[in-house]
Amino acid sequence: MKHILSREIPDYIEGYGSVKPFQGTFSDIGAKTRTAVKLTSVMPNQQKVILNLEEALDKLNIMDGMTVSFHHHLRNGDFVLNKVLETLAARGVRDLTVAASSIFPIHAPLVKHIENGVVTGLVSNYISGPVAEAVSKGKLKKPAIMQTHGGRARAIESGDLHIDVAFLAAPTADTYGNINGVYGKAACGSLGYAVADAEYADKTVAVTDHLVPYPASPIEISQAFIDYVVEIDSIGDPKGIVSGTTRITKNPVALIIAKRAAEVIKASGLVQDGMSFQTGAGGTSLAVAAELKKIMQQEGVVGSFASGGITGYLVEMLEEGLFRTLFDVQCFDLKAIESYRDNPTHQFMSASMYGNPHTKGAVVNNLDIMILGATEIDTNFNVNVTTGSDGVIMGGSGGHSDTAAGAKLAIVVTNLMKARLPIIKDKVMTITTPGESIDVVVTERGIAVNPRRVDLLEKLKTTRLPLMTINELKRLAETMTGVPKTIETSEEIVAVVEYRDGSIIDVVRKVK
Repeated sequence: MKHILSREIPDYIEGYGSVKPFQGTFSDIGAKTRTAVKLTSVMPNQQKVILNLEEALDKLNIMDGMTVSFHHHLRNGDFVLNKVLETLAARGVRDLTVAASSIFPIHAPLVKHIENGVVTGLVSNYISGPVAEAVSKGKLKKPAIMQTHGGRARAIESGDLHIDVAFLAAPTADTYGNINGVYGKAACGSLGYAVADAEYADKTVAVTDHLVPYPASPIEISQAFIDYVVEIDSIGDPKGIVSGTTRITKNPVALIIAKRAAEVIKASGLVQDGMSFQTGAGGTSLAVAAELKKIMQQEGVVGSFASGGITGYLVEMLEEGLFRTLFDVQCFDLKAIESYRDNPTHQFMSASMYGNPHTKGAVVNNLDIMILGATEIDTNFNVNVTTGSDGVIMGGSGGHSDTAAGAKLAIVVTNLMKARLPIIKDKVMTITTPGESIDVVVTERGIAVNPRRVDLLEKLKTTRLPLMTINELKRLAETMTGVPKTIETSEEIVAVVEYRDGSIIDVVRKVK
């Protein structure tokens, strides 16, 4: 039994293997090896276009026990994962591992395949909806493996996650396998999360509903990595792929939190020419961006870049000259897609370039300011965005741990209470991001600075911001909500939470 951040985790987990324990954010940095790639070279005039999915599967010879992968750029509009698994199940293939960068409610048919033994393993950075509930109830034969965005790219490139066949949903593909995400009825913008799959899978199939003559333009993922191209009627529902717009919250409590977070950023001294910034697509996160925009305009500051999943609001900041460039791993709305397509300063970023700790430099390493969310935070500043207060999986790290590790200032913005439950606890249900990576927690009632950041605390003491210790914030919340009941779990491990370097930071146990 290993003790990891006060957690007891077995040395060996059935269905996963030996446990490499989390030792610290930067404990596994140094010389690393990338896996050799197995590929089949192509002769001149050899055709890559396959008439239909059935014929493609005939050529791929997918067998029991293999790993198939999918990207999540079509999000809750994705049709490809369901179509492929349905076809494989009809062929009698079993014991598959699905390596999908994220799972959404639209992937509910996957539950049936889990129950029937077609799928027995799942590797993902984010799991929500019916599949998350099924995993939490112990329906999956092997523990799900929950990674970070950068950690997934690291695992694929190192060979820790070997992909037999990658199925890439391609909004546009040409007849030789060049693909992009900016044209077609299922346009989604950047395809940053699909790059490692394309480059390192034994076989890679582009699945498209917009086949164009050679060559496609622009090219995001090259023909050099694509074995076959399959055209189907539809790869996804545009309404589930992107929002028309992403909006700043109008909630008065959230606006207070955003304003305070921006004041923390200003007091940190990081608002200066060349600064870099990342925030999420949620209403509170966008409100922080709006407040930061005011400060940058007032002080005449031009930042170097904003990064991550890109929204129309960050596009506006780029177009107004507040940032010199955007690094885009995925687009969240239509304005972001249009900008990514048309503006050369709105640049592509793969998941590996974004957050892989085992490269010669990830973008997160150059990040000054990161705005993060939280389901729970504990008094050691550990953050949970994997499970809800009921212990059921409802998300995952995504880029949370990657950006927190790299940023000079990682700020968690959250209500002190949600649904009459306190957010700050003695112990979070699941550790997603270690407290050593979190600098500040900003709530509507007060602001807590990680004791590691004495320098930042001294700067904030010169402001009128309501500073409190994390324990004081916890007690304040409990005076209004009472002490929350402890959720009972069984000993059965239903998911393993990998940190970005591949070590185990926590496990998720089956809820009783």
